[in-house]
Amino acid sequence: MYRKDWSDYKNAQIFGKCSNPHYHGHNYELEVGVTGEVDPETGFLIDLKILKDIIKEHVEDVLDHKNLNEEVEEFKDLNPTAEHIAFVIYQKIKKHLDPKYDLEIKLYETPRNFVVYTGS
Repeated sequence: MYRKDWSDYKNAQIFGKCSNPHYHGHNYELEVGVTGEVDPETGFLIDLKILKDIIKEHVEDVLDHKNLNEEVEEFKDLNPTAEHIAFVIYQKIKKHLDPKYDLEIKLYETPRNFVVYTGS
């Protein structure tokens, strides 16, 4: 993480060991939660195959094994913090879901460090 408009000193103060003008990486774990009404006919809230396909096409294929700063348009001018990544993932998934569903994104940077974004 690095902001070009800040000094090296300020970047180091704010981002600590993650401060690097040449970037750094993480292996994130993602949880996607969908809430809403269960269809009494099917017993589904949502067909999980549909949700899995949305995540694969619009999140994994776009973000996985990428230098977010260089290869992902949303992060050209947006620092790829866990919070911003969760926000971008939320936006990507939400636009492909029926509006009747509520969405929650939980993004783990480590097993004990994670962010949750619910769109509010």
